[in-house]
Amino acid sequence: MASHGVTGAQDAGAFLVRLTRLDPAAVVRLRSHGGRTDLWAMLPWNVLVTRSVDGEGPGDATVSAADLLTQLARGGRSLPVRRDSDWRWGLPPDGARSVEKLPVEELRRVAAAAAGTLRDATVNGVGGQPVGERALRDALLDHVAIVVITDSTERIEISQRLVQGVTRMGFLGGRPSSEVSDPSDVHVWQAGRWVGLAAPYGAAWQPAVSQLGLRPATPHPFG
Repeated sequence: MASHGVTGAQDAGAFLVRLTRLDPAAVVRLRSHGGRTDLWAMLPWNVLVTRSVDGEGPGDATVSAADLLTQLARGGRSLPVRRDSDWRWGLPPDGARSVEKLPVEELRRVAAAAAGTLRDATVNGVGGQPVGERALRDALLDHVAIVVITDSTERIEISQRLVQGVTRMGFLGGRPSSEVSDPSDVHVWQAGRWVGLAAPYGAAWQPAVSQLGLRPATPHPFG
């Protein structure tokens, strides 16, 4: 019987626990390289997330995230039933480059601001008019939260979808204590038509916002 080949059970488990809370029916793709395995998954708001863990892996296989989590939790080595046909998304190409660094706390602030806006609009409406929660969520996710201007004056737009991806998957890590500063940064990556946020414990990716037909509202410039 094929093995999942993951030895970094704690790191993989942290990824899978978060993923299955957000989407109990999620699938996860395992891709092996150089003694490590990249876990890939699509979140319900159409953002790809990934984390690299220890282990030779199975090569390239897609399985149920819940089934893999069960295997890891009980120390099993078997690869769950393959569901390769359920993987329907492309992946960013190799050769990603970092174009900017953002403080972890800035990402937390942006995510918290969106959550506060959603709570306020759900209770009070927008402009005094009630708005459905789903419509509000979609509008907030589509909002361009951060704009990076590169040295070559290229404009890279980072949507709230990406911010929520790294935040809700726990990729930013825990908050530092008041006595200890957090030295970590989040890198803005670009790979072909893809834009990503690479946080200390994982990354989130989506095609460039401009290619999705979205436009920024009150962008926050960096760079």
